[in-house]
Amino acid sequence: MARPLRIAYPGAFYHITSRGNERKEIFKTNIDREKFLTYLASATRRYGAVIHVWCLMTNHYHLLLETPAGNLSEIMRHINGAYTTYFNIKRERSGHLLQGRYKAILVDADEYAQQLSCYIHLNPVRVGAVQRPEYYAWSSYRDYIGRRKVPEWLRRDFILGYFGGMSAKGERSYRKYVEKAMGQDGRSPLKEVLHSTFLGSEAFVQGVTKEHLEDKRADRDVPALRALAVRPSIEAIEKEVGVLFADETRTGRQVSLYLCRKYSGRKLKEIGTYFGISESGVSQAGWRTEMKIAEDQKFGSKVETIEGRLQLPMSIV
Repeated sequence: MARPLRIAYPGAFYHITSRGNERKEIFKTNIDREKFLTYLASATRRYGAVIHVWCLMTNHYHLLLETPAGNLSEIMRHINGAYTTYFNIKRERSGHLLQGRYKAILVDADEYAQQLSCYIHLNPVRVGAVQRPEYYAWSSYRDYIGRRKVPEWLRRDFILGYFGGMSAKGERSYRKYVEKAMGQDGRSPLKEVLHSTFLGSEAFVQGVTKEHLEDKRADRDVPALRALAVRPSIEAIEKEVGVLFADETRTGRQVSLYLCRKYSGRKLKEIGTYFGISESGVSQAGWRTEMKIAEDQKFGSKVETIEGRLQLPMSIV
């Protein structure tokens, strides 16, 4: 399996998730959860980590994490390694607790921090653990709305800065923001992640690429790097699809939507606007095409031919 691209630099923001091996529980008791929080605290002291948002579920956790020193791997080695050691010793077990490597999405914080904080805080509601986020004790939501004493290691100022600052007014505004999201569709901002690595605008991706990846070699083990070097336009994709699907207009349109979502680096809204459909329509077209590729070998070969003509890295997901 290709290893995920890790981009580390001072001041980077990440959405971090780590899940139990075979999706098994990693937090069995509240004592476990409290212990995990001590490792978040020690990560801020030892490695300068900045924890903006957190949520602990039964078999996974979410963090919105900033790395002022650009030392993501050290921070995560400390958090996951220390907790795994604690968990194994306590239960007289050995082996992996967490499933593979943690997932780290590089985030354009100015664009997405608010949405991600809301998404993370509403996770217990989405899975049916509670009816309202403030009923759930094991996330930072209560800290954000002034329902308990805020731990020294949690940084609320960045997120609350968008809602009036570190004040009762800011806390109320943030609560209204989250409650409004509860009553809406609540589409995950993570659906806009590009190349399994970036959550941000095209300008953000290009800026990070130029500043932090220009001198890296795009090898076979890091397909995301290859993808950054090959970003075909929507028009180019549509043109190549038209060659092989000239007599199948509807199917060709579906394939174009699928390839644009997968490779162009454009947001769903941008793709949808170009083709005159909604964002959900883009997603549905991609899903239908993936299903057809899996079921129809001949069809899949035609799509691969288009990928080849566009010099696209077919292993990207």
